[in-house]
Amino acid sequence: MIKRAETTDAGILATLAIKMWTEHDPAELEDEFRELLSNGEAACFIKYSGGAPIAFAQCQLRHDYVEGTDSSPVGYLEGVFVSEGYRRMGYAAELLSECEKWAKENGCAEFASDCEPDNTESLRFHLAVGFEEANRIICFRKEL
Repeated sequence: MIKRAETTDAGILATLAIKMWTEHDPAELEDEFRELLSNGEAACFIKYSGGAPIAFAQCQLRHDYVEGTDSSPVGYLEGVFVSEGYRRMGYAAELLSECEKWAKENGCAEFASDCEPDNTESLRFHLAVGFEEANRIICFRKEL
């Protein structure tokens, strides 16, 4: 079963998300999800198995330029995570489908995502579910 998350599900989302975004603080993630889900510009979906949350996807509308797109807003997959033991069962694709439906319902004609250049598992997933690579860039920064 897949459920669209509500603000009351922020703790569940944070528990799953911390396994992917390990550099974050769980309490801060929970607050971020609560705020994100209350603004109407984002959605999260939770996959359950046997009543337990095992996966989630986060998407939102981006109104700024999104690499490789021609329209605005663009639906954007911000993150998708499936717990160990449940991977390679099509759950990430199911969650992505829910995100795409949500984006279309919110006026999007395009959907985009990204991954780090060395994240080959994510790259394979994106290509397998119909994304096409738009560009590769290396971003730089320095302190002033």
